Amino acid sequence: MDFLPEPIRTILAFVVVLGVLVFFHELGHYLAARWRGVHVERFSVGFGRAIASWSDRQGTEWRIGWLPLGGYVKLHGQEQPEDAPEAVRAAWRPGQTFHEKPVGDRAIIVAAGPLANFILAALMFAALYMTVGQPAATTAVGTVQEGSAAASAGLLPGDRIVALDGQPVMRFEQVQRHVQPRAGTPIAVTVERDGVERTLTATPIARAMGETSVGILGVGAAPAQFERMNPFSAVWAGTTQTADITVQTLGAVWQMIAGGRGAEELGGPLRIAQMSGQVAELGIASLISFMAVLSVNLALINLFPIPVLDGGHLMFYAAEAIRGRPLPPRAQEYGFRAGFALLITLFVFATWNDLSQFGLFRWAAGLFG
Repeated sequence: MDFLPEPIRTILAFVVVLGVLVFFHELGHYLAARWRGVHVERFSVGFGRAIASWSDRQGTEWRIGWLPLGGYVKLHGQEQPEDAPEAVRAAWRPGQTFHEKPVGDRAIIVAAGPLANFILAALMFAALYMTVGQPAATTAVGTVQEGSAAASAGLLPGDRIVALDGQPVMRFEQVQRHVQPRAGTPIAVTVERDGVERTLTATPIARAMGETSVGILGVGAAPAQFERMNPFSAVWAGTTQTADITVQTLGAVWQMIAGGRGAEELGGPLRIAQMSGQVAELGIASLISFMAVLSVNLALINLFPIPVLDGGHLMFYAAEAIRGRPLPPRAQEYGFRAGFALLITLFVFATWNDLSQFGLFRWAAGLFG
């Protein structure tokens, strides 16, 4: 997409990224509904007036909305009988409505959306590992910052970090995890240089991150070497990478909640659009990798126990399974209202962060003196 002008490339990349992720998310709901015998009335990618629509043999309407900011699957009989008009109830297909299915079937249909995003991420990573290759695990040092802890300790570009405080390391992520909580604490760094191992002592420099500080060694990784994999190994590696990103994302969210990480990192649609355009400029492989990471994030967000999201529905179904009957309608209504209010608050906050990052407020402040 690098041949397109910047605004068009960003918009097109954003539409492609969001469209693919939403399509597979809703496809998970659709396939699970068909599997559990629930009729699907509508499958929509995008909101608003349809710019294209058609119906299949099962009577499902497939449509593309003009606003590409999400999508939905309309399940047959999704509302409760007491909430549906008589004309709607008369048109229900016996045995194919969502509300009459056991709680386990309803939970499967709801959970299938996030699960589809996890599967999509694993398959995207696997496709990259089969074609471009998987970055080989390495701890080779590519750069050493002047005046850094690494420079003071005598580390040089080309060194390979073998162990930290006697603990073997094989990836640069392991080096970061070991160094960050040890600001100001001497670390024994074992490196391999010209085939000979030697141990150096480095004291990470503290750097503020949110309300806490982390240790920085001051080294950069050497350029990655890529190794192509066979299909079976690629699928396994893609699944492992998806699991690793899931753990890292949940860890980052917990750090934000605990105050160890700044909430300014939380971004919304504007930042996703900006990053989509920037990544698309780097090539199709970078765009697919970005989509895979974003697919994991979409799955996790939908699994948060917030009413309105898939995780909120699963929370209600868990309560129903334990109680033997659904929660009272008023309790569900209050839950959905609270969940909707929370989502709106998060959306406004994320958009505020996006606009702040873009410098809009600084520009406005300068404009008005």
